Amino acid sequence: MLDRLRNAIAPMVLSVGKGLGKTGLPPNFWTFLGLLVSAVAGAIYAGYIEGGFLLAGLVLLLGGALDIVDGAVAKATNRVTKSGAFLDSTADRVSEVAVFAGILISNTVDGYLVILALAFSLLVSYTRAKGESLGLTLGGVGVGERPERILALVIFSIVGLVYWGVVIVLILALITFLQRVVFIVRRI
Repeated sequence: MLDRLRNAIAPMVLSVGKGLGKTGLPPNFWTFLGLLVSAVAGAIYAGYIEGGFLLAGLVLLLGGALDIVDGAVAKATNRVTKSGAFLDSTADRVSEVAVFAGILISNTVDGYLVILALAFSLLVSYTRAKGESLGLTLGGVGVGERPERILALVIFSIVGLVYWGVVIVLILALITFLQRVVFIVRRI
């Protein structure tokens, strides 16, 4: 859904990547910083750090922005590697677990909804990885890729409706998972 926006802001993101690349910090630094920030968001959701859902949403937004930065730095500094892509993808999954674990610990959303939202979010990523291992390109397939899911959770967190944010993430992830399964099955 956000593909058009992603394409529109690509030059700006690359410019940010060039600027941050001048710091000399490698792309993996930004990957792990994004993971750390997302873990902090999870701790805020859980109530281990004061701030409430507004702060959790804002910190999660920062973590999502850093997830864009690592790739931009890699491209701008000509340091795109398979190991970096693997670490980025793995850090993204750990970030999702940290955030949903925090929400689960907060007891503000039924546990089964949190687990289902996390499970289908992970399955969206799994289907992409498996599809790509079969030679298919799945970027842009589905209504709820990771940026859309993060944005939904951020918006609903900021307005204090984390329950509905999780429900929306679950719906987006479930639909995207099914769209990707159909896409892959029709092409293999």
